[in-house]
Amino acid sequence: MLKSEKIIEIAQSTIEVEAQALLALKKSIGPSFVAAVELLFRSKGRVIVSGIGKSANIASKIVATLNSTGTPAIFLHAADAIHGDLGIVQKDDIVICISNSGNSPEIKNLIPFVKQRGNKLIALAGNENSVLAKEADFFISTAVEREACAINVVPTASTTAQLAMGDALAVCLLEMKGLTADDFAKFHPGGTLGKQLSLKLESFCKSEAPKVLEAATIKEIIYEISSKRLGATVVLDNSGAITGIITDGDIRRMLEKGGDVSLLKAKDIMGHKPKTIGKVELAIKGLEMLEQKNITQLIVVDENGKYFGMVHFHDLIREGLK
Repeated sequence: MLKSEKIIEIAQSTIEVEAQALLALKKSIGPSFVAAVELLFRSKGRVIVSGIGKSANIASKIVATLNSTGTPAIFLHAADAIHGDLGIVQKDDIVICISNSGNSPEIKNLIPFVKQRGNKLIALAGNENSVLAKEADFFISTAVEREACAINVVPTASTTAQLAMGDALAVCLLEMKGLTADDFAKFHPGGTLGKQLSLKLESFCKSEAPKVLEAATIKEIIYEISSKRLGATVVLDNSGAITGIITDGDIRRMLEKGGDVSLLKAKDIMGHKPKTIGKVELAIKGLEMLEQKNITQLIVVDENGKYFGMVHFHDLIREGLK
């Protein structure tokens, strides 16, 4: 059993080795990388990403990243490719092969078939003298000085480098395609990410938003806050313009002070200059604003700055935005 100090030391060393490997990877970004990106950008086909072993796992993740950023991609396991699945590769497709050694039997067997079919081949390999590196149309080095483990054989730093290089390709393509947040949202309709990219604040506003006029009595204020169940009410002037906000906390603090409150009006106890946000803003932006300002309610306005509704912190949290 290792002592806690040793466990921490090993973990920190692992992260340090992989971090250094990533920084060293910057040297691999050059003409071949640029040419590969330009080829992928101009392609009318798909990107077929292949690998064997741990590199296959990395290939699968790179495919997911490419698809999510607007570049159609398919994962093809190198072993399956030479046993019937090579039919996946179509005329205009570009093949990316990932291999640390670049000499894996499955990869070496796959290369001739790719070349014979006329598909362009991009290699992400750790060995510049390998068969894969030499046969590829474009070679991008993912070489690392050493693996993170003590025995220097377990794919750790090398697979981290492969993953980072795949991300670099995907992000470059994303920028070249001019992908926007709205475009990205179309590829992520579900889950937390989908909600963060698509849900707008207007969808959280109830049809009957809490509001009172500046001349409203304490009784009217309490009724409005209680009936609308958002813990606050907006205060409007006679023209409908927002002049303040009253929270249930404001009511409690006023009652704690004691004295006769029967003559007090909304304008006497309201908070001035309340925080507002446009109804078409993303809900995640509203949640971030609530957290930054350390408040619970947010006033939502329309395109003319008129009161549209109110959003409560708990409603956004319940929606699973984080």
